[in-house]
Amino acid sequence: FFDIQHPRLNQNALFGMGNPLLDISAVVDKDFLDKYGLKPNDQILAEEKHKALFDEIVKKSKVEYHAGGSTQNSVKIAQWMIQEPHKVATFFGCIGTDHFSEILKQKAAEAHVDAHYYEQSQEPTGTCAACITGDNRSLVANLAAANCYNKEKHLDVDSNWSLVEKARVYYIAGFFLTVSPESILKVAKHASDNNKIFGLNLSAPFISQFFKEPLMKVMPYVDIVFGNETEAATFAKEQGFETEDIAEIARRVQSLPKVNKNRQRIVVFTQGREDTVATVGDKVKIFPVLDIDQNDIVDTNGAGDAFVGGFLSELVQEKPLEECIRAGHYAANVIIRRVGCTFPEKPDFH
Repeated sequence: FFDIQHPRLNQNALFGMGNPLLDISAVVDKDFLDKYGLKPNDQILAEEKHKALFDEIVKKSKVEYHAGGSTQNSVKIAQWMIQEPHKVATFFGCIGTDHFSEILKQKAAEAHVDAHYYEQSQEPTGTCAACITGDNRSLVANLAAANCYNKEKHLDVDSNWSLVEKARVYYIAGFFLTVSPESILKVAKHASDNNKIFGLNLSAPFISQFFKEPLMKVMPYVDIVFGNETEAATFAKEQGFETEDIAEIARRVQSLPKVNKNRQRIVVFTQGREDTVATVGDKVKIFPVLDIDQNDIVDTNGAGDAFVGGFLSELVQEKPLEECIRAGHYAANVIIRRVGCTFPEKPDFH
């Protein structure tokens, strides 16, 4: 009887692929942001002018190092929400052969994620400077090794691809579009061909602006689109939707062309402390987030990743959309009370 209600969770049921980064997190001031031309709340790729930023941030008094990378954060949170069995979540990405790569491997193992990294020695393990001011975070990613992911040398290898085939839910952050769009397409097509669920995150305004072509190439295979209010607005602008209404944008994204007609696309847009907006069938509904005292927010780095992680933890157990969103809100609420995308030993979600 219970088996019918709760399909047994198999190992590797949830598959994620992305940029494994080590977050270097510190509280900074407005002068620091201005010095490097950063917006308080943004995600960008590091350029030559940011090289000194990494040298400077590690010298801050209270610098912290945490395993990061958007997709890796999300699958970790999903695994944490699920607890047992271990290794429900699989993760692929590229790292170096250095001290930082050892930390990432250790942290993935501690989180009980089945991480299979492509390891190479040309480039060091990627890092992400998280510049915290109040409840804003400005992220500057130096992809390095993460940018070296190789489809032929990793994803296509039989032992790795068999793990992809084992999954029934797939999630990739849009950030990976800058690295290996061909890997994303292969996974997305597999999901679509087998009536499985493929989720993609808009991830950052620059993805919709400068990686429009690979983004729109994968969109027909996307069953669930995630994003925040800024990313939704940027996507709408780039696509010429001519509306700034978030519910209308969600509707328009839902109705973009789709290959697998058996699944209507779901669009979920978070808005920080404001209500989450999601398409439910042909309607758009709003879901209020959990209240939190401003003073309890330590930093919002990882909040969006945590929302997706909570969402995926219920989705992989075939729970209804409302439950997925409730779990997403719970996970995000936990993560913003802590530095980076870190979590207590066990969740308290019922």
